[in-house]
Amino acid sequence: MRMTQGFLQMTRSILMASVAMAAVLTLSAEAFAQTVVASANTDSDNTKIETVVVTAKKLSEARAGIQTQIGASTYAITAQDIQDTPGGDNTLLNQVILQMPSVAQDSYGQFHIRGEHNALQYRLDGITLPEGISVFGQTLDPRLASSVELITGALPAEYGLATGGIIDIKPKTGLFDNGGTISMYGGSHNELAPSFDYGGSTGSLNYFVSGDDTTNSLGIESPDGSSTPIHDRSEQYHGFAYLEDILDDNSSITAILGTSHDHFEIPNTAGLTPGLGLTDINDPLGGGTIYPSAAENETQREITDYAILSYLHSQGAFDFQISAFGRYSSLNFAPDQIGDLLYNGIAQSAYKKDVALGEQAEAAWHLGDSHTIRGGVIIENDRLTSNTTSSVLPEDCTTSGTGPAGTPTNPYSCAPYPSSTPGYNVPETIVDNSGKTQWTESVYLQDEWKVLPDLTVNYGLRYDNYTAYSSGDQLSPRLNAVYKPWDGTTFHLGYARYFSPPPFELVGNQDIAKFSPTPANPTAGTSATPQITTDTTPVAERADYFDAGAQQQVIEGLLVGIDAYYKLSRDMIDEGQFGAPIVLTPFNYAKGKQYGAELTADYTTGNFNAYGNLSLEHAVGEGWVSSQFSFLPDQFLYTRNHYIDLDHEQHFSASGGASYKWGDTLFDTDLIYGTGLREDTGPLLSLPDGIPNGTHVPAYVQVNTGLAQDFTAFGWKGFTARFDVINLFDEKYEIRSGSGVGVFAPQWGPRRGFFVGLSKSF
Repeated sequence: MRMTQGFLQMTRSILMASVAMAAVLTLSAEAFAQTVVASANTDSDNTKIETVVVTAKKLSEARAGIQTQIGASTYAITAQDIQDTPGGDNTLLNQVILQMPSVAQDSYGQFHIRGEHNALQYRLDGITLPEGISVFGQTLDPRLASSVELITGALPAEYGLATGGIIDIKPKTGLFDNGGTISMYGGSHNELAPSFDYGGSTGSLNYFVSGDDTTNSLGIESPDGSSTPIHDRSEQYHGFAYLEDILDDNSSITAILGTSHDHFEIPNTAGLTPGLGLTDINDPLGGGTIYPSAAENETQREITDYAILSYLHSQGAFDFQISAFGRYSSLNFAPDQIGDLLYNGIAQSAYKKDVALGEQAEAAWHLGDSHTIRGGVIIENDRLTSNTTSSVLPEDCTTSGTGPAGTPTNPYSCAPYPSSTPGYNVPETIVDNSGKTQWTESVYLQDEWKVLPDLTVNYGLRYDNYTAYSSGDQLSPRLNAVYKPWDGTTFHLGYARYFSPPPFELVGNQDIAKFSPTPANPTAGTSATPQITTDTTPVAERADYFDAGAQQQVIEGLLVGIDAYYKLSRDMIDEGQFGAPIVLTPFNYAKGKQYGAELTADYTTGNFNAYGNLSLEHAVGEGWVSSQFSFLPDQFLYTRNHYIDLDHEQHFSASGGASYKWGDTLFDTDLIYGTGLREDTGPLLSLPDGIPNGTHVPAYVQVNTGLAQDFTAFGWKGFTARFDVINLFDEKYEIRSGSGVGVFAPQWGPRRGFFVGLSKSF
């Protein structure tokens, strides 16, 4: 543990040094550039620079060739594409990904791909970035990206464990992204966001650094649809550094460092009534003024630090890369001790910390023109700390609950003690601290076989094993084929067997027995006693995935694609928020089905670009078989023999945008559309809590627009101004209604906002 903390401290120190270096470079950029130019006047220096550039390109191609996306569905957005959208690189990464196909918007900045709740895997330059404990914060920033690629479908064997979607970000480098920018962006919701980035090279070393600090009064989605939510301030800052040294003609070493520190106030809804019928925990008779819900003061802090160190070697027919990676992440939820107790029956402070360390070794062996053999080993170790301190009120459980027949354990029937009981509403404190270690080991081998000049087949095997709260392993076959019968036309077909452990950092290790009556003391319940007291540990999901699609170059500049997928799962993993702490809890459905189709189009001609994505999906599950204490008894029984829509399913989604460059002026617009995520139906005779996820919130569309002006022609070299309108038509729409499986509170999309940015590049 000391070694881990030392590693993280070193990472932070290096990162802060990089940020400091960037600040110095930013202040003296023009002088620095002149020095570089002056020192490169000789033919010898020019030759050295050219050699470094050529070698860097060769190694970059080798790095990309170690992994393959043969047969998978891929969608890429470049740094220029990001700049050509409203907000440019001032937008958040999740907003960039929402413009990709089969992506549905959710609250807390989350999104869902092809009906998966999460199951996302982030990679930087192909290197796995371990999952962290983050709900609101955006660890990665578009400003650092040369490109963002979404990889889905039937994945080749190098991708495993989290397979709902691979988000591979290729960072900018100083060698190919020379220069820098300082900017200030802000506007509605009291937003203010200064930022910088700078890239350069000296000798064989190239580097890129960036940073930003954003404050606003709309850190989390509004819970009531207002444009000025109560108690919703946030501050978020991020830092990033990329360092690459070309060691010789065949090898390089790369370091990637990053940090994200985010602090959020949890927004309040005014006018709620305390759920326990009390007005104050010190007012036993319930008289006097009700503790106002608008006055609650909950906060959450999220911290992430990460580091990657890679050695790449490419010589002849053999390429390999060995990487070490680490990530520290923590989440600290601070409740409103009085308010949460009165409104939710529990005030729980929660602290989670996850430290992950691992290695990723991969290689590619090019056997002539027909075969490329690829293989790799990925090992990761996580250490999780989970501490909670809960305030609850004692309740009388003398009446045994009967509950619907067939629930895992008949629910308790508990009620507050009579007011005549001495100290009946005096809070009790329950401490529940624990820790756990997880190991995951993965190995794969595959062959990319060029069967015919226009037909390529990639086949392989992957083995995964994990040991944590639960354990398991699986050998997974993969098979993909790509057929290009003529220029401009590509067909792909694939099958993959998947093995996905539950997200270790989110598995609840709260001991529900501490909140419930026991055989030794059957009357001592609490206001947090669950109605179902069975708690089976989440297990790994096992699935069969089928995918087929095609791309067609219709005319010059117009590319159209279509893709369809079908997934069958056993022990399908989902996640939900059960209770006030903004921490997600995973659970399993006994079985699940997800299927859908997507249509994409992109058109570019001259200075005009337009794109559009249409997606259909259906995602259902049957039978909750883990974390049962989270659910209501009538709904639990209903799911035992009924498929229900998953809470994050959105039947129809669409995104699109266009940009046009007229001289030095850029006009851009984009939109997202959705038919709405799921919510419960109203009460029914046999289902007093309604059919879980039985209907959906209303459909919505959000349109954004903007323009950017380059002032170089006016004599202000490098100066750019932009003006953006988010939610142009001020569409008031719900993302979540507050009901649905694992949905704790309502959230609404952003109201119309006006933003202005000024930047200087050099």
